[in-house]
Amino acid sequence: MKQARPASPRIDALVLTDLGDGDDADLVAGAVVEGRRFAAADLSERDLTGLRVDECEFGGVAAHETRLRGVVIRETLIERLEAPVLHAPRAELRDVVITGSRLGSVEFIDNRWQSVRLVGCKLGFVNLRGSEIRDVRFTDCDIEELDLGNARAERVAFDGCELRALAVTGATLRDVDLRGLDFAAMSSLEGVAGLRGATLDSMQVALLAPSLANHLGIRIID
Repeated sequence: MKQARPASPRIDALVLTDLGDGDDADLVAGAVVEGRRFAAADLSERDLTGLRVDECEFGGVAAHETRLRGVVIRETLIERLEAPVLHAPRAELRDVVITGSRLGSVEFIDNRWQSVRLVGCKLGFVNLRGSEIRDVRFTDCDIEELDLGNARAERVAFDGCELRALAVTGATLRDVDLRGLDFAAMSSLEGVAGLRGATLDSMQVALLAPSLANHLGIRIID
């Protein structure tokens, strides 16, 4: 019997036209910024709580210790974002593309993501606990740790990615395709039961066998 394939993320192409030059000074807490292009923006250690960004482009952004609680980012391209530590709880991302970026410890707790792509990014600890993410694709990303504890994820896929630690305790997954992850590099998996709703290949299942056996109370004797 042929197995049904997981539904792919539904992501429309991002097209940005007629953008005006943006000024970093306009990026402040509670502001609404639309149709602007920002080059080499330094937002480090700034409080941008409640900022709303629509149809913008960022080419080179420093955002160490930037506070982005409750920000809304829509139809926006972000290139070369550098953020060793970033605080963005309760943020909303919709129709967003993030490319060539390096993020260290990122707090995305209780986020809402819809139609988001991350391409060629190096990610440290990505905390998406309690978030709702839908139609998300990671491509050619190197991820140290991804925490989806108590998150709801639907139509999420990984292509050509490495992941070293995954937490899915209490997660609800639907059409989450993990076949593009290199499980050989994974050293930690928390919450095996939370993988229900994910798709893996036979090699990945073999690599996870000890964790699955331990979860089910099965003793393996050589």
